[in-house]
Amino acid sequence: MSRPRCERCQRPLAQCLCPLIPTLPSRTRVLLLQHPSETGHALNTARLAALGLCNAELKVGEVFESLAQWLATPGYRPVLLFPGEQAQVVTDYGHRKAPPLLLVVPDGTWRKARKLLHLNPLLQALPRVTLGEVGPSRYRLRKAPAAGALSTIEAVVQALNALEAPACFDALLQPFEALIEGQIQAMGSETFQRNHGPG
Repeated sequence: MSRPRCERCQRPLAQCLCPLIPTLPSRTRVLLLQHPSETGHALNTARLAALGLCNAELKVGEVFESLAQWLATPGYRPVLLFPGEQAQVVTDYGHRKAPPLLLVVPDGTWRKARKLLHLNPLLQALPRVTLGEVGPSRYRLRKAPAAGALSTIEAVVQALNALEAPACFDALLQPFEALIEGQIQAMGSETFQRNHGPG
């Protein structure tokens, strides 16, 4: 029999993360497009990001029929948070009068994220933005495919911190940190060191 789960954060009730999830307003709107393979993942960081941001939405699928409608949200300029040759590094709004961004964030492995772009040509047509200096990921349970690879929630936090400075969105990482600590405790420190320690 499966353990009862929290309907909001989807964690087992004994490990509910809701008390750690903040409620953060942002000028930027965040649209998270999650590949279906990520929904059952124990570390579903896109869901945590959507729960912690007032101005965020999580959509799950491969082909998004309503994408054109979402991208046309009045008052926002849609951009895709994804690396590419033409990608501009995100910088703070400052005193610019330009409309705030609708930050579209594909969520999945690199392969799955590229598939989402391929299946949704509107995404490929969006101007791209990327992060500037990226520190090491706190996601200690996954080997990063490349230096500078972050989990979805870390990428969102870093993008918002850059866009909306001096506002800080680091509180969004609290449930993420707790989730990772819980996973490490569950596997035991020896197993963690053997599989994920420096080596």
